[in-house]
Amino acid sequence: MGLALRDDRYHTYADYLAWTEDLRYELIDGTAYLMAPAPTLAHQDVVGEIYFQLRQALEGKSCRAFVAPVDVRLPKADEADDQVDTVLQPDVLVVCDPSRLDRRGVRGAPDLVVEVLSSATASHDHVWKRRVYERSGVREYWLVHPIDRMITVYRLRDGEYGKPEVLELAGETVVGVLPGVSVTWDGLVERLPKAEY
Repeated sequence: MGLALRDDRYHTYADYLAWTEDLRYELIDGTAYLMAPAPTLAHQDVVGEIYFQLRQALEGKSCRAFVAPVDVRLPKADEADDQVDTVLQPDVLVVCDPSRLDRRGVRGAPDLVVEVLSSATASHDHVWKRRVYERSGVREYWLVHPIDRMITVYRLRDGEYGKPEVLELAGETVVGVLPGVSVTWDGLVERLPKAEY
C-alpha cells in the first residue's frame, strides 16, 4: 500500500514551506506524499537508539548525526531552494560536509541515511526513497526492519547501489562510510516487542 498523496499537482520546496496544515509531507520529484501517522513506540525506540549510538561515536568528529524531522533538500542540479522538488525527512542521517547544513536543514545528499520501516512505509522506503537516495549520491542507505529483525544495507559504488547486504539485527553493523563507527543491536532487540505473526 502506498502513502497517500496530497493532491495531483507538481510542488516545489516553495510550496512545501507555504503549507499551513498540521500534516507532514515529503516531496519526491514534485509529488507530495503524506507522511505516515505517528510511529509506534518500538519504531521510535529503534530510531532513538541508532541516533544515540551514532551521536556518541561521532563526538568530536566533523560528521554530525541528526534525527527526524529534519528537511533534506535534494536538488537535481544547482536550482534555487524554492525550485527543489525533492524534500525528505529520513529517520536518522549523518552529514560530514558542513557546507550542506543551513538553518533549514540539509541541502544535498547526507553521507548516511537510515530509515526504520513500518508496515505503512516499507514499500515507499524500499522503492521510491531508495531510488532518490541513489540518484542524489547518498553514500550509504540502511533500511532497518524491526519486526523481521534484519537490516538491508545499500552502499553507493560508481553511482549505483547494486546488490544490498542483508543482515540480522544481531551483534553490530559497521557503517562503511564512517570509519570506526558501528551500531550494536543486541540490547535494543531485547527491548523490542516480540513479533506477532
